[in-house]
Amino acid sequence: QELPEMVLLKFFRSENAPVPARPTPEQLSNLIKTSLHYPESFSHSFHQKSLCLVPVTLLLSNCSQAVVDVMIDLRHKTTSSEALEIHGSFTWLGQTQYKLQLKSQEVYSLQLKACFVHTGVYNLGTPRVFAKLADQVTLFETSQQNSMPALIIINNI
Repeated sequence: QELPEMVLLKFFRSENAPVPARPTPEQLSNLIKTSLHYPESFSHSFHQKSLCLVPVTLLLSNCSQAVVDVMIDLRHKTTSSEALEIHGSFTWLGQTQYKLQLKSQEVYSLQLKACFVHTGVYNLGTPRVFAKLADQVTLFETSQQNSMPALIIINNI
């Protein structure tokens, strides 16, 4: 009975093997694209009901090939007096923070309600969205680039 011939194994490693690069801050701030969907104007009878509730959809799109952890904060308020004079103040009703995870290229629709007590022009673009790659051990998420102002006109009937 013959023993099989022993063969030495050789392992090769290419010297220019690409090292996985860490995403740049700019890439991290573009993981999630957001868009708000709402009526351009909304008519409400403030005499009959003092609170005007408008349904708003926040659409979140994962632009990356990776799984992304997302945090949405609705508590952010416009503090500059100039912006308040132009747009006025409104409140998001219900839950003020959301944490979710989006798979690669996933689009998620979040249903929100905006509450107004006066007629006027308002900027709905106040939700702050933070994201990080799910497999990254990071203490904080990167703020996602905000879109343009999302103006809505509230009219009295």
